[in-house]
Amino acid sequence: MDRPRFALLDASHGESHTRRNFRRELDATLAEFDVTQCELPETFAYDGVVITGSRASVYWDEQWIGSLLDWTAEAASRDLPILGVCYGHQILAEALGGRVADMGEYEIGYREIQLVDEDELFGGVPDSFTAFTTHSDTVTELPPGAALLAENEYGVHAFRKGHAFGVQFHPEYDPQTAESVTRGKEGELSDDRIESVVDGITDERYAAACETKRLFENFVAYAHGVRDGPTPAAD
Repeated sequence: MDRPRFALLDASHGESHTRRNFRRELDATLAEFDVTQCELPETFAYDGVVITGSRASVYWDEQWIGSLLDWTAEAASRDLPILGVCYGHQILAEALGGRVADMGEYEIGYREIQLVDEDELFGGVPDSFTAFTTHSDTVTELPPGAALLAENEYGVHAFRKGHAFGVQFHPEYDPQTAESVTRGKEGELSDDRIESVVDGITDERYAAACETKRLFENFVAYAHGVRDGPTPAAD
């Protein structure tokens, strides 16, 4: 099976770990775009799209965010498979007619999340799973016609509409990224909370969270299926 070609829309403001993590996890040829610099694909001729996390909020009045929302909405209208992660999940929700708002608090660290509906994106992932989270915005209203796939006490953690999938958590994070991102919250979170989260970044929890990496394999397989269509039945 040949490698699909994906557009990686990097909203991380140049964080080096972002592209490293997605390059490692996605078995695809990636065309990478720094969307915070208003870089967007000039074509929709890709097998899939992945939208990364960001320190931005989708409701900020910035040109690159509006452009990203418009491009994402058009890509979805063309039935292009899309996977949005954290901020990418929120971009998808807004682009498809949902709503995102400030929670007034942070969810951060390894957390338990529950599946509430079956979907091929989560094939092989337990009904209750561990994942690293870091966000203060949340999807408060799903897009019309979207299916809720996973949630916890902080709200929506995954949804699907058509060929578009959003996950609020970070299946791509390794322990180094988790610690770096957590320590980067200095000034936003108390020192005690930061150290508590860092103390929770253990080999055991990371191993449990690795179960969510199946999402990338599943998304690549899904994009293959959309591109190639159903396998013809044998005579």
